[in-house]
Amino acid sequence: MLQTASIADLPAFLTAHADDPRTGTGCTVLVAPAGAVCGVDVRGGGPATRETDLLKPENMIEAVHAVVLSGGSAFGLASSTGVMEELAERGIGFPVESALVPIVVSACLFDLLVGENAHPDAAMGRAAAKAALDRDCQSLAEGNVGAGCGATVGKILGGEHAMKSGLGMYGLRLGELVTVAVVAVNALGNVRDADGAWIAGCRDEEGGIMDPLAALAASQVAADDADAPSKESGPCANTTIGVVLTNARLTKAQATKVSSTVHDAYARAIKPVHTSNDGDTVFTFASCETDAPVDVVAVLATEAMQGAIERAVLQAEGAFGLPAARDLRASAQ
Repeated sequence: MLQTASIADLPAFLTAHADDPRTGTGCTVLVAPAGAVCGVDVRGGGPATRETDLLKPENMIEAVHAVVLSGGSAFGLASSTGVMEELAERGIGFPVESALVPIVVSACLFDLLVGENAHPDAAMGRAAAKAALDRDCQSLAEGNVGAGCGATVGKILGGEHAMKSGLGMYGLRLGELVTVAVVAVNALGNVRDADGAWIAGCRDEEGGIMDPLAALAASQVAADDADAPSKESGPCANTTIGVVLTNARLTKAQATKVSSTVHDAYARAIKPVHTSNDGDTVFTFASCETDAPVDVVAVLATEAMQGAIERAVLQAEGAFGLPAARDLRASAQ
């Protein structure tokens, strides 16, 4: 029988956030002290990632000790250094003669234009890892926290038309199998709920949510305007980054396949998605405690991720001059 689940149902993983609500950035750390199998699939055209080559099935590393989701664009990769340092001091990692090397992989989203131009650093990553390992957090908060602190959606017509998003979590259990998705939604496009209704995205002049195709058409008109300034290429201002935690027994190749399938949830819930202005990434982090067919794991994980994306929008609060989905709902009542 299908049931909802939470991170508490996956004791092999420890999780925590660290963030700065004033500047609008943060990171989320998911630790497997004993190590866990990890796979990744990157679909967006502008990712900011760390150590993802290690996760290729043909490469030697078989266990990962932490996954980090971070704000700050490529600057945010520094948070992983702090996570590594904290893990090594706790005796977590691969022994290499007299050294200890924790394997930490990460992905970052671009939030530099929200709040202040700030980014997570090694100290923030260390703080999140410490909170996770000390079990300071019995559950993982959602909304404007961690990697979702500065997340926004609906930027087709620019940041002034965007809405505040955040970090969401949703889990499902089928018998002994558990999958829990954690995602920070910072998309170029709009977000829809399971019924297909737009719940957050690019706003029109009256504050309503535009159909993304209409917004794309309007952006093209603006781009064709001879007086419109040309945009120089640079860091991608979007990216949805997520991880599926599961107790399924998976190989690296199977975890990679699950990550690939879970991108279906991104495509269902976000429009447009996987553009050259996104760095969309999905990790699958498996503690290998329960036997289950890989296709069942992938289907369950995809449903969990779709629920997590919706919660990332619905749990967010308006901030930095941008409304959230709950603000639009309140004004409509």
